[in-house]
Amino acid sequence: MKQVLDLGPAVAFFVAYYLGDIYTATLTVIIALFVTVAGYGLLERRLHKLHLAAALAALVFGGLTLYVRDPTFIKFKPTMMYALLGLVLLGSHWIGDRVLLQRLPQTVVALPETLWRRLNAVWGAFFLALAGLNLLVASQFSEEVWVQFRTYGYSIITFVFLLAQLPFLTKYMPQQADKP
Repeated sequence: MKQVLDLGPAVAFFVAYYLGDIYTATLTVIIALFVTVAGYGLLERRLHKLHLAAALAALVFGGLTLYVRDPTFIKFKPTMMYALLGLVLLGSHWIGDRVLLQRLPQTVVALPETLWRRLNAVWGAFFLALAGLNLLVASQFSEEVWVQFRTYGYSIITFVFLLAQLPFLTKYMPQQADKP
């Protein structure tokens, strides 16, 4: 169910864009993101800050897009979200005793402090790079290319980035005993 909630807004945006236009897709993604927030609230009895931030950003940028009938605002929402996430990750190096990635629940690796800090910095830089990449695609390519990139590009790039880290992280993952 969580995968449906997580993927729902992106799929809804893509489908609404191709069945309608950027304004239909914008309204659809705003609604879908608030459904995601509500869905997680019902499933887990708490609101996720990242989901809430995405929904509020969609409401602001999407609302501006719909109000002034200019898709520029919704195109730059990912830039703002990725830049904010990158800056928060990097800023966590100076706030508190542990970096943000280390504070996340359900951590499956037990890294030394220096590696947590390095991994956190790498992810912060990665999100800042995604922000810059969205800025480039949104400003230099057609709306349809941006929609395709938003739908597929981020997922593929993030997956490859995550895979590239696995060789460094596997030695810190808990070993499962061989089952007879």
